[in-house]
Amino acid sequence: MNVLSPNSTANISATATLAAFAANLKTADIPQHVLRKTEDLWVDWFGSAIAGHGARPVETLTQFALSMGPASGPSEVLTNRSTTSPYWAAMANAAASHVAEQDDVHNGSVFHPATVVFPPALAVAQAIGASGAQLITAAVVGYEVGIRVGEFLGRSHYRVFHTTGTAGTLAAAAAVGHLLGLNAVQMQHAFGSAGTQSAGLWEFLRTASDSKQLHTAHAAGAGLMAAYLSKNNFTGAAQILEGPQGMAAGMSSDADVRKLTNGLGTRWATAETSFKYHASCRHTHPAADALLKVMQDHQLHIADLARVITHVHQGAIDVLGPVTHPSTVHQSKFSMGTVLALVARFEHAGLSEFDQYFKDDITQALRDKVEMVLDQEVDTAYPQRWIGKVTVHTTDGRVLTGRVDEPKGDPGNTLSRDEITAKALRLAAHSGGATPHEMAGVVAQLWQVMQWPNVGRILSPA
Repeated sequence: MNVLSPNSTANISATATLAAFAANLKTADIPQHVLRKTEDLWVDWFGSAIAGHGARPVETLTQFALSMGPASGPSEVLTNRSTTSPYWAAMANAAASHVAEQDDVHNGSVFHPATVVFPPALAVAQAIGASGAQLITAAVVGYEVGIRVGEFLGRSHYRVFHTTGTAGTLAAAAAVGHLLGLNAVQMQHAFGSAGTQSAGLWEFLRTASDSKQLHTAHAAGAGLMAAYLSKNNFTGAAQILEGPQGMAAGMSSDADVRKLTNGLGTRWATAETSFKYHASCRHTHPAADALLKVMQDHQLHIADLARVITHVHQGAIDVLGPVTHPSTVHQSKFSMGTVLALVARFEHAGLSEFDQYFKDDITQALRDKVEMVLDQEVDTAYPQRWIGKVTVHTTDGRVLTGRVDEPKGDPGNTLSRDEITAKALRLAAHSGGATPHEMAGVVAQLWQVMQWPNVGRILSPA
């Protein structure tokens, strides 16, 4: 497969090489298993987007978008079934699909691709009448670019920056740029305009603020804007990623430029993407699954737990460490103790469990008995592998250990299509974003996306 432009040379920059790949990729270039995985990710994303229905931060951002944009347009706002321009629809849907903490994640880049790829891609596909196959191909482009940018920026970037908000701008630009038919040079300019808008800081966790949804909304909108501007010959920095005053220079101390281009067209990062089983920050999932294994193996109940030590990577400590006494449902999803307490009680930390029990006495009692400690093996394996290890002290004096090498949802322990469908139906029922009957029909249609002659409205008007 030749994804580079005919004039490419060995000296082409990494940004230019990645842009040429994004511009030139064809559906026929993508292996069938990658297309099938992208369909899985598409249906999974839609469930997460519907789960944002009624969430206060999403409602606020959606109201803003609709007040700024046209009252009607070609692109669908899923949570309230209105329509507007592609830009504002992309922002609203990106906010909606990240709030429930059920959207997908790529381990190696610590990046949530769906929430910044599918919203702008869907909005533009609806606006230009693209086919379902074109939508899915554009999504693969967005995933491949965003994941590689996240890997390139490295662990040092993630300590301060929310990678989904930063790398997400380029992922969105790549997906939209592909739909708009940008050539390699135009795509490189779109990357420059997207990258200069990259933003998203973790400080919001300390005060339970709403910024995480703003990060995804902004990334989707900024990437879309960058692609449309480039289509009209607006120029951007040629080496926004690796240049002396580019993203790596300002946002990373361990950037590795090789990660931008290694395996383009042979290694499909899209297929490495994980699904979320628990409705919480992904950093909690390995320990949650390891605790669940211990409890099942030894037939323990929550009352049997005197202390739980989770052996984690540094990234988990960086993100989860500031959240000790969560005050909101969303903040509780970044509390290791809260997540493990819910898992110990219900065997699953889902939306209903968080909504109803995150702050009650039983949950808080175990929450305060959970400790995170840095583990060298786990930290060395991260982010390529997210190993779960726990040490459990029981009330009768036993010390038990548990380990999970692939948390539920990882490629080696993935969700089946039946499980993805059930998850989407569960999310819609929880949020009230669609009736069970309607959602079942919609999901059945979503699985057929590659056969759609053009992408139209998905949900019936309100």
